[in-house]
Amino acid sequence: MKLSDLIDFNPKRPIEKGAIAPFIEMADLPEGERDVSGIGNRIFNGGGSKFKNGDTLFARITPCLENGKTAKVSGLPDNAVGHGSTEFIVMAAKDPGVDEDFVYYVARHPEFRAYAKGRMEGTSGRQRVSWQAISDYEIPDFSSHERSGIGSVLSSMDNLIANYRRVNQSLESMARTLFKAWFVDFEPVRAKIEGRWQRGQSLPGMPAHLYDLFPDRLVESELGEIPVGWEMRSLDSIANYLNGLALQKFPPESDDEFLPVIKIAQLRAGNTNGADRASARIKPEYVVVDGDVLFSWSGSLEVEVWNGGRGALNQHLFKVTSDTVPKWFYFFATRHHLQSFRAIAADKATTMGHIQRKHLTDARVAVASPEGMKKFDIAIAPLFDQLVSNAQQSRSLAQLRDTLLPKLISGELRVPDAERIAGAAV
Repeated sequence: MKLSDLIDFNPKRPIEKGAIAPFIEMADLPEGERDVSGIGNRIFNGGGSKFKNGDTLFARITPCLENGKTAKVSGLPDNAVGHGSTEFIVMAAKDPGVDEDFVYYVARHPEFRAYAKGRMEGTSGRQRVSWQAISDYEIPDFSSHERSGIGSVLSSMDNLIANYRRVNQSLESMARTLFKAWFVDFEPVRAKIEGRWQRGQSLPGMPAHLYDLFPDRLVESELGEIPVGWEMRSLDSIANYLNGLALQKFPPESDDEFLPVIKIAQLRAGNTNGADRASARIKPEYVVVDGDVLFSWSGSLEVEVWNGGRGALNQHLFKVTSDTVPKWFYFFATRHHLQSFRAIAADKATTMGHIQRKHLTDARVAVASPEGMKKFDIAIAPLFDQLVSNAQQSRSLAQLRDTLLPKLISGELRVPDAERIAGAAV
C-alpha cells in the first residue's frame, strides 16, 4: 500500500485572497509532540499551504525535516481553513474517520522520515523534499480497522500528554501568580494594612491559615517598600548559578558510555534527541537530572525545569541550586527577572546577546525569614512538585509512544498487544 492510496497531498482548500485567516508558522510546528504550540491570524496573500483540522503538516525543508517538525492540526474554528508556510507538505487523509491519526503517525515514523530525507534536493542548507517524492512510500497493507486501531492507541498517549501539559500550564500559572502577589507586589501585606483581609478570612491567593505569615506593615528598603522583617537579596546570594562546561573538551568514552549534551537547543526542546555526546565521567555537579532548574544566559534566554533525562551541562547554561531557599522560589525569582535579562542581552553589541554575573547581583528579590520561607514552602511546594511529576509522566509516555510507533507502523507489533502495553503504563 502506498501513501498516495491513503493521502491527498496539498489538497485544495478555499481561502479568499485578502481574508484574515488562521495562520501557522514553521516556528510553531513541534519537534516531538503532536499539537501546534500556537495559531495566529494573518492576511492570506494567495500563497503557501492551506489546511483544516485533522490534516498533518510535514516540514519539507532542512533542517526542519531532520529535526522532526510535524503536527496534526487542531484548534482551528469549526470548518475553518488555515494557511501557513510554503515549506509545509499538507497530508490529508482520504478517509478522515479511519486514517486521520494513522496518517500523522506514519509521518512521525523514523523510517518514513529517513525515506523523505534521502529524497531531498537542492543546494546544501536549503534542501527540500517534494510531496511527489514521498507519495510512493509503501506501508504494510493494513485493513481499515487496523489503521484506525494504530492511530487510536498512539493518539491515546498523545491525548494524555496534552492533558498533562494543560494541567501544568494551569499549575504554573497559579504558582507564578502566588509568587508575584506574595513576593513582588506584597498583596497580602497591603490587604492586611488596608483592612481588606481579616484573621480567619480566606481570599483569592490569601488562605486563612497563612494570615500570620504575612507582616502587617511595610518598611523602606534600598529598592522601595518591603514587608517588615523581610530583606531584599540578590539572586546570586540566594542561589548558586553554575555555568556549564565547554563539553567539546570532554569527549565520550565510547559509543556505549556517554551523556547527551544539554545546550540551549535541548533546553528549548525539552529533550536530548539528536544531541551531541560527552564524557559520562564529568564532575557530578555538571550532570543534569530531571527536576533541575536550568537558565540559558546567552543567546535565547530561558529558565526551565529540566525533565528530559540525564545529561551534561554545556557552557552558556546555568544549573541553579540553593541551600537557602526552596527550588520553586529561585525558579520563579529568576523567571521574574527574565524580561529585564532579555532586554540587557538584546542591547549587547555582539552576535549573541548575553548577561553577566553582575546582572544576577543587581537583580533583587524580597525574601522572608528562614522560618517563614519554610511555611511558604509547605503551601507552594506541592504545586511545583506536581508540575515536575506531570512533566516526567509526559516524558515517559512520549518514550513509550516513540517505542511503539515504528513497531506498529511496520507491522511488527499488533494493536491488541500495543493496547496492553499502553494500558499497563497508564
